[in-house]
Amino acid sequence: MAKEIERKFLVTTDAWQDKLSEPGTRLRQAYIASMDDRSVRIRLRDDGTAMLTIKVGAGLLCRDEFEFPVSAEDAEEMMSHAIGTVIDKTRFVIDHEGYRWEVDRYNGVHAGLVVAEVELASTAENPPLPDWVGREVTGLRAFSNQSLATRGESPRHPVPPRLATA
Repeated sequence: MAKEIERKFLVTTDAWQDKLSEPGTRLRQAYIASMDDRSVRIRLRDDGTAMLTIKVGAGLLCRDEFEFPVSAEDAEEMMSHAIGTVIDKTRFVIDHEGYRWEVDRYNGVHAGLVVAEVELASTAENPPLPDWVGREVTGLRAFSNQSLATRGESPRHPVPPRLATA
């Protein structure tokens, strides 16, 4: 069983772009099943490869993760059954002091949101933070891709209270 251990941060400046050595990869991802402690996600990359991912666990720092390659055609069909919004983002990879950071710049309904994630080998790891990251949002559900997709709103634009209870 694979474990996913990652921390997530808001990106505060464009300085990360100076660190790029490769172009970003456009990703579309959708949630086929979504519960508080598990999800089934389909992700399609701009190169035509696709992965079906199952995540299990209530925590957002550490969860069980299972990934399976699927055809682009199957991925497109699964996306047609998405719960909520299909997330559209561009992912950039940056190496920083021995750690691989993934910076996601969201497009579409979440345009303007930029987050950085770093995967870790253990929950005790404390990677050096790049100067372009700010507030840590690990564990804040509003910033999880699952929440972004199923709520359809960016955490920068919360749902007005009268609509949230409707």
